[in-house]
Amino acid sequence: MNRTELAELVQNGENSGVEFKRDDVRPERLAKEMAALLNLEGGHILLGVEKDRTVTGLTRDPEKAEEWAMEVARTHLRPAAIPFWETLDWGEGTIVGVISLPADAPDKPYKAKRGSAWVTQMRVGTTSRDATDEEEARLYMQSGRLPYDRKPIPGATLDDLDIRRLVNYFRDLRRQAHPEPEDRENWTRLLVNTELMVEDRDRAMPSAAGLLLFGSRPNKYLPQAGISAVAYTGTEKDYNARARQSLRGPIVSLFPAGMPELGHAYLSLPVTFSEGSNAVEAGIIEQALDFVRRNIEIKAWVDAGGQRQERWDYPLEAVREAIVNAVAHRDYTISVMDIELTIFTNRLEIISPGRLPNTVTVEKMRAGYRASRNELIKEVLRDYRYIEATGLGVPRKIIEGMRAHNGTDPDLAEQDERFFVCLWKERRPA
Repeated sequence: MNRTELAELVQNGENSGVEFKRDDVRPERLAKEMAALLNLEGGHILLGVEKDRTVTGLTRDPEKAEEWAMEVARTHLRPAAIPFWETLDWGEGTIVGVISLPADAPDKPYKAKRGSAWVTQMRVGTTSRDATDEEEARLYMQSGRLPYDRKPIPGATLDDLDIRRLVNYFRDLRRQAHPEPEDRENWTRLLVNTELMVEDRDRAMPSAAGLLLFGSRPNKYLPQAGISAVAYTGTEKDYNARARQSLRGPIVSLFPAGMPELGHAYLSLPVTFSEGSNAVEAGIIEQALDFVRRNIEIKAWVDAGGQRQERWDYPLEAVREAIVNAVAHRDYTISVMDIELTIFTNRLEIISPGRLPNTVTVEKMRAGYRASRNELIKEVLRDYRYIEATGLGVPRKIIEGMRAHNGTDPDLAEQDERFFVCLWKERRPA
């Protein structure tokens, strides 16, 4: 950082990534700001700058100030951090200390010492505050240290799982022996061993993945387990929606008993958009696809060979891939938001709650980068042929699929705590 950059930070004032502090504050106060910035997207703490942007400078020798700041980061942060330290001459003997914290700190959540306790901190605008339980869980997920889909769901029991879908899964997908439906003890053992249930304090309860995938009523415990689907008559959101539906239920469908290569005919082989699912009871992925079929247009014609041809507004593979990705990779710690499926007259949007998982970027997704937030959910959906083992669904099915279909490029974007996928019906004017 140079003096011009420092002057710009001071002039712009405090924000989500910049904090002003004196170097005579209590260590706990400095640690609180460090933890909050590390848990967001990093930033700078300027020592020797007042809240009103007056630059007063360090009150101690710069070397002593550095030792003090590093000691605070070592003893008052958990886990300990090593920030970048530098000093800049403001002029007339005034020195400003700059503590820089990285944007992608790997060991979230960071906690600041408060008396004998350690408290997770969050940065909200220009202030730092204690994190809520939900925010702390999200930070653990971002670090990859606590997969949410393997967490037990308090209050849930084996009775909250749909035994029919479980039999379907183990018998027809995994092709393995399974207990009789009424054999609770052996079902519990099997589900614990496959992490669809978790033992906690001598009690077995469904994991988040177990409920989301196979729950009879997942929303009883996980209200965020669903998709809000809306179709509008124009290009913007309007009160007068053409169709509106709240899609609820488990992720996976119930397929016909004994179906060979369960779901293979629907999920892997080429099919037309109009064929629909062969499920007995549709899960939310199939419900979402059915909603799309009902609310987009189809053009049909007879080719020179006398064969009927169809062309829908959007290719099935691209739509399905976007829906599956949203269900498999959304941040389920965000309990106040459904996945949003929105159909306009010129585009189809899917919004997934949560930022991209740690290390993932939009450019990496376009290149086929493989990373997962909910590994257990992803593996089960792979068994159902919803997800490819190669991890190339985005570049092949969405990007190449839309280009082949109508020559458009889909929009992929991360905004705040949401990830957007937008498929365009037609090419947009330059």
